[in-house]
Amino acid sequence: MSGDGRRVLRVPRWTLAAILGTTGALLAVIAGSWSFVADYLTLRHQRLNDAAVHVHAVEQQALIDLYEKRIRQLSTEISGWRELHNKILEPFGPDVGLSKRTAGIGGGTAARLLTDRPDPRGGAGTEELSRLTRMVEEEGENLRALEYFLARAGKLLASLPSRWPLNGPVNSEFGSRLSPWAPSAEFHEGIDIGAPVGTPVRAPAPGTVVFVGRQAEYGITVIIEHGHETTSIYGHLSRASVAVNQRVERGDLIAWSGSTGRSSGPHLHYEIQVKGQPVNPHTYIWE
Repeated sequence: MSGDGRRVLRVPRWTLAAILGTTGALLAVIAGSWSFVADYLTLRHQRLNDAAVHVHAVEQQALIDLYEKRIRQLSTEISGWRELHNKILEPFGPDVGLSKRTAGIGGGTAARLLTDRPDPRGGAGTEELSRLTRMVEEEGENLRALEYFLARAGKLLASLPSRWPLNGPVNSEFGSRLSPWAPSAEFHEGIDIGAPVGTPVRAPAPGTVVFVGRQAEYGITVIIEHGHETTSIYGHLSRASVAVNQRVERGDLIAWSGSTGRSSGPHLHYEIQVKGQPVNPHTYIWE
């Protein structure tokens, strides 16, 4: 406009329309660009989150695999406990035993672990841990029962002749054998342990000497009563170092080996009787 306010600068309509159209297009492009940028930022953030979730999932899978491995190891160890308990109680007969074996715990495949993994809500994965818990509780009861049984049987076990009276090779075992004196079989009621004359013979368990003397078959003989109707016999001795009614403890010197009586050479005849009947000494020897 001029200074007097009467002259006006005229702009053609097409120019104004072009300017407005261009401005609108720019605004649309800018708005679209911001929308694109926002979507890009959202997707980028989501991708980062997905990567973090994947790392976390891998870590969780490794932890689950470790738990599964440890469960299998514990299951194997507990099964070993049960077998050990049964071996300990086996010599006392079938009436003395522990609870029956429960189902074992086995591992699963990777696919199973994806669906059976333990979670706070419970499910298939927690069944493994539940079975392991039951096994542990059961073995705890077995241990307490075994402790109670051994506490009652402790005195009996301590009185059994569980060690060798002397060290040496077993020349003749318990049971049927060919007689060294006749061409026929005979029943050998003990074991013959080879040893030079004068080898110390020691008591395999505490007891009381009930016989010291000479017999036609075993020569110089010592017999010890250990209680619970269990006695031990030592034959073919060169001499004895104990007397009748003498109390002896495990490891005490009671005699020296020899070859007296009906003997083909120096050795110790070692015999165990329960209620007057000979039994295999190997059944009692633990040491």
